[in-house]
Amino acid sequence: MREREILLKITGVAAGLIAELNTADLPIRTVEAADLLATTINQLPEELLQDALDAAHATIIE
Repeated sequence: MREREILLKITGVAAGLIAELNTADLPIRTVEAADLLATTINQLPEELLQDALDAAHATIIE
């Protein structure tokens, strides 16, 4: 169970980081890597993503 919590926390932190990025300030290769991460995170079921955000104590404001 501990492993799941760690993975949820990592995912939540990554989602929060992606949500805060300003791609205009980043090199293209960094933007491409962020896009790959965002695409992968967006494939998660909404409930699992919410669990990840909760584990990281993060919120994404639209």
